[in-house]
Amino acid sequence: MRSTVAKAIEARFKPGVIVQLTDFKVLTFGCYGTLIDKDSGIYTALRPLLNKGVTLSREEVLASFTQHESAQRSEALDLPYSRALTEVHRRLAKIWGVICSEDDHVLFGKSVPHWPVFADTPAALQYFKRYFKLAVLSNVDRENFAGSSRRLEVKFDAVFSAQDIGSYKPDPRNFEYMVHKLAKLGWSKQDLLHTAQSPSQDLASAAACGLAAAWIDRRRESIQAGAAVAANAGVRHDFRFTSLVDMVKAHQEQLCA
Repeated sequence: MRSTVAKAIEARFKPGVIVQLTDFKVLTFGCYGTLIDKDSGIYTALRPLLNKGVTLSREEVLASFTQHESAQRSEALDLPYSRALTEVHRRLAKIWGVICSEDDHVLFGKSVPHWPVFADTPAALQYFKRYFKLAVLSNVDRENFAGSSRRLEVKFDAVFSAQDIGSYKPDPRNFEYMVHKLAKLGWSKQDLLHTAQSPSQDLASAAACGLAAAWIDRRRESIQAGAAVAANAGVRHDFRFTSLVDMVKAHQEQLCA
């Protein structure tokens, strides 16, 4: 009997057909939150601001950041992500009543390349590279992703940034752009498995675009994220794993089946 982690559910785009990870040719990834530990990177980069008298919990800080990041992206689609982060830092300083210099705001905007990778990311990507083409669909600009990519320790076959597309996820245009570009390289929509952590930024739009999806639900076992997990329990996906390690194990089991 196959293990629970290796069990696939029915594909949305092929009713009645059971899909396996081995059915796909290309893994497309959401990067920040899936491969890169965005929460830890953000919280660390905000410490100089927090140390000026801000008494919020880590969860409250990250929730506030997410709220203002989303608002900033919606208001200025043409801003590169580093500039967007600079403006978010400015917003947070204002609402928290902290006086900062312009250099403080800019420094936070340049923090992305310093955000840490999840411990399982490099080895998992190197494993998947043996069996799939790998692509990234990211909200950051090209320069910031180039800084992060050195930590990922793998060469991607394609990288699609918000700077290239002119809009930010979860805009469906980002996914349509990726599908169109990969089709020109010879891979159909049915060849693609979008692999991501965020239900709101990635999974919902991937489903709307007709893509199969693997949810890397890294927050599933987090005590603090219990409410978020419950709220996202109904998110549409074809596979669900708590880590990239579990996804690798599932693929290995399917190869041996």
